[in-house]
Amino acid sequence: MELKLHDTLTKEKRAFVPLDPSNVRMYVCGPTVYDFAHIGNARPVIVFDVLFRLLRHIYGDKHVTYVRNITDVDDKINDRALRDYPGLPLNEAIRKVTEQTEKQFHADVDALGCLRPTVEPRATDFVVLRADGKTDMVTLIKQLIASGHAYEAGGEVLFDTESMPDYGKLSGRKLDEQQAGARVAVDAHKKNPADFVLWKQSAENEPGWESPWGRGRPGWHIECSAMSAAYLGDVFDIHGGGLDLIFPHHENEIAQSRCAYGTPTMANYWMHNGFLQVEGEKMSKSTGNFVTIHELLKDWPGEVLRLNMLKTHYRSPIDWTLKGLEESAKTLDDWYWVAADIKGDTQSRAVVEALSDDLNTPQVIASLHGLRNVAASGDEVARSQFAGSLHLLGFLSQTVEAWNARKQEASGVNASQIDALISDRTAARARKDFKESDRIRDELASMGVVIKDSKDGTTWEIAR
Repeated sequence: MELKLHDTLTKEKRAFVPLDPSNVRMYVCGPTVYDFAHIGNARPVIVFDVLFRLLRHIYGDKHVTYVRNITDVDDKINDRALRDYPGLPLNEAIRKVTEQTEKQFHADVDALGCLRPTVEPRATDFVVLRADGKTDMVTLIKQLIASGHAYEAGGEVLFDTESMPDYGKLSGRKLDEQQAGARVAVDAHKKNPADFVLWKQSAENEPGWESPWGRGRPGWHIECSAMSAAYLGDVFDIHGGGLDLIFPHHENEIAQSRCAYGTPTMANYWMHNGFLQVEGEKMSKSTGNFVTIHELLKDWPGEVLRLNMLKTHYRSPIDWTLKGLEESAKTLDDWYWVAADIKGDTQSRAVVEALSDDLNTPQVIASLHGLRNVAASGDEVARSQFAGSLHLLGFLSQTVEAWNARKQEASGVNASQIDALISDRTAARARKDFKESDRIRDELASMGVVIKDSKDGTTWEIAR
């Protein structure tokens, strides 16, 4: 079974051939930790978690290295630190903000069923020379200056885009097109309007590190070039992130890394997930449809959010809707009912084949629905494969009891109250008081409770 991935750089779906099958290496741009992550931020986290799981399935858990960074130096972080901790020295305030926000991020993505990356470096730990010799940003900038790809001007160190003949290849933006219309006067110290910052000066009230170019801090792009090289080497297998990162972030990462190390490429496969909108509109605080993962988790189990995300192919735009969430919740209720008590050590070939076709999760879900029907008919082999396939995708992480309890908690339902009403209804039916029985059934329905009568008794669940 061949794994194929769509490569943004070549704009084609290619067979995946790792540089070293004993150490498959992937880097994905992580969060800037200044506030709760929104649901759009969850998309790359979930998408590349599925890829991480698939790579581990193919090559073995110990043979895949997944690095996702944490950006903890940024102007938005500085602003938040000044706002929330005005009485503390800035560096202490920044640390409080980033540690708190990182903890929030981890809690949210853990609830989404995502595995932790193999390594999760913080940008501030890779600015200056490290005792362990791993790549740092200052050394990387020195290499770019020494090789003629960077220069000092206006108190900054800038990357010279004209020094790289094929700059812009990932995004398809030619350098001369970027020059046209650029406001040259604003950045008069640049050789070229497209040149970007590697190092900038820090004011006294801003975080900074001592460097050959004065006290300052790194530009955004150099962070990922340093951290990816620190753990994955000069060239690695897969680099991922959101579509919005293609330009300028990933384009500039490529420029820095290739020119610093003299390599023809930075990563062999570039993968990008599409945009997310909410109820047909672009998510924005101004329109009032800005929603965080944390807020959604108050109303929905994390696996519902995960499934809702995976119903759309990762490269396509996704419309995040309440109707979609309700459908995903019902699907998961059914999947738990069919397979939650099965260990499931094997996976459906159809599911793995669909995943191997550039993470075709809509086809995966279609295959799961078919397999579910066979499993529910009493076929234990199909039931085992159904459960195993769901585990591979990050579902069925809890027992049926825990799943139902989470739904009850989210809905605010009092389980003991429901049990008492069902007991009263059972007694009414036994004495043939069907009017009272129907009244209790309607009361339960108004509470969002669905009851199911069978020869073994009455069960209930929360309707979505």
